[in-house]
Amino acid sequence: MLGQLGTIIMGFADTLMVGRYSTEALAAAGFVNNIIGLTLILGLGFSYGLTPIVSALYGRGETGQIAGKLKNSLLANNLLSLVLVGLMLLLWAVMPQLGLPAELLPLMRPYLLILSVSILPQMAFNALKQFSEGIQDTRTPMWVLIGANALNIMLNWVFIFGRLGCPSMGLEGAGLATLVSRIAAWGVMSLLFHRHTRYRTYARAFGKAHVQTADLREMNRMGLPLAMQMGMEAASFSLTAIYVGWLGSASLAAHQIMITIGQLCFMLYYGLSAAVAVLVGYHRGRNEMDDTRLVARTGLWMTWALGVLCVVPLFLLRYRIGGWFTDSAEVSRLVVSAIIPLILYQFGDCMQCIYANALRGMADVRPLVPIAFFAYFVVSLPLGYLFGFPLQGGLTGVWMAFPFGLTTAGVLYYIRFRQTYHKGCLQKT
Repeated sequence: MLGQLGTIIMGFADTLMVGRYSTEALAAAGFVNNIIGLTLILGLGFSYGLTPIVSALYGRGETGQIAGKLKNSLLANNLLSLVLVGLMLLLWAVMPQLGLPAELLPLMRPYLLILSVSILPQMAFNALKQFSEGIQDTRTPMWVLIGANALNIMLNWVFIFGRLGCPSMGLEGAGLATLVSRIAAWGVMSLLFHRHTRYRTYARAFGKAHVQTADLREMNRMGLPLAMQMGMEAASFSLTAIYVGWLGSASLAAHQIMITIGQLCFMLYYGLSAAVAVLVGYHRGRNEMDDTRLVARTGLWMTWALGVLCVVPLFLLRYRIGGWFTDSAEVSRLVVSAIIPLILYQFGDCMQCIYANALRGMADVRPLVPIAFFAYFVVSLPLGYLFGFPLQGGLTGVWMAFPFGLTTAGVLYYIRFRQTYHKGCLQKT
């Protein structure tokens, strides 16, 4: 869970510190972080395709093949990162035509360019992280990410506010701090892979492994559906930033605060869910089907319990949360009104996290795509527009769509997992 939090805590730190710089910078960061967050989650989802492959090989004791899978995964991740950067450059070009507040564009566009470059080291790091977790070493990437986030916070203080002789760079400084921190995380993880005794066997095999078309096809077969599934889920949040932008800068700033809080909860759930994916893949590799169901069921109850621990303080502190990010009374008021739908969607969010990852561990990833499309594009996004504008719910109305979309996804993933589990039992018999 700490490792998963580390993947998005940089955006949280940027939001928290930029909000103290100015409300305009917070609103601009809100839009850009939502879009960049979407691309990073697409990339993270693609890299997740490596985990069930590695964990199944690890469960069967076929560790000699793992390094080759990693080499091909790194190549595939790097190629996808170039595509994602290209898409961000296209967005940069068309931003003036999106109807966003004109006063925020001079802040948004440079910030978007800097964060787009940071996608490249982040994607390379993702592949190494998923390899490490696949062999059940979750602590090493956790410590690397903790160190990278500490570096990001320090550099934010220097670059945003102009400390230690540096000029005050505001939002651009936050982007530069994130870029440097992501390069550092990738560099340290690469160094550990080649130097740490735990990885010695894999590092030696990595040097002898070759890029193979069959392995690249396998990575695409596993990674692309996961990227699409996670991307559509993230899009149900990120694309609503366009809706919210029509409501003005204050709503956009409040939306960014809510997204940041929601991502923290989501990454806690997804950290536990990633453990479910690793263990389900491990037991699948050993043909222990009953244990796959037990892992998923236990993970669900643990995640629901974790959800309760998250929502209780959110409800009790709802009048104070906005003040942590900004001095604007209007933004804080909007945050209070949007807390209730955020609390309501935690049940469905927990469920969809667990069963999407259980299916990942079962290597049954293709059905995730149509389910995600239905839940997020047919249910969530249209309801967000309906509740927000025709029904005049504003920001709260836009957010009320998320409980419907996430719960729909959770129930459908659960049904598919049961079908896959029973099919696996029949094959074993």
